[in-house]
Amino acid sequence: MIKMSGTVGSVLHRKGNEVCFVAPDETVYDAIEKMADKGVGALLVIAAGKLVGIISERDYARKVILKGRSSKTTLVNEIMASPVISVTSGQAVDECMALMTKSRIRHLPIVENEKVLGVVSLGDLVKWVVSEQEETIEHLHNYISAKYPT
Repeated sequence: MIKMSGTVGSVLHRKGNEVCFVAPDETVYDAIEKMADKGVGALLVIAAGKLVGIISERDYARKVILKGRSSKTTLVNEIMASPVISVTSGQAVDECMALMTKSRIRHLPIVENEKVLGVVSLGDLVKWVVSEQEETIEHLHNYISAKYPT
């Protein structure tokens, strides 16, 4: 097995660090609308500049739709996941993937000194790993080709 390298800080640097968020007192409808506009599956919940929760499409499906609640009257803080599982930018990609798998989450905020630096998704990490492996394969191919010319 090829060892995964890199940190989530590197992934974030390549991906970009735009943070999509809502306030805890916004309606779930507003949060879902924002997710659709931004093309994301989750939003951080930020109050007074601090990360207080995360809300995902899964939360909406399970805690609003299946419970017969209204997205226009239910507030984000009623269904958000809190406390939030987060990491620092120096965390290794493979450790983050293991944490996300174990915790059954798809979005991982990167936080340092209570400041949100960005969010990576499981898809972002998989894309990083594939890119790293392609690079390794290319280096190996070049090494073999140089050593054994045809």
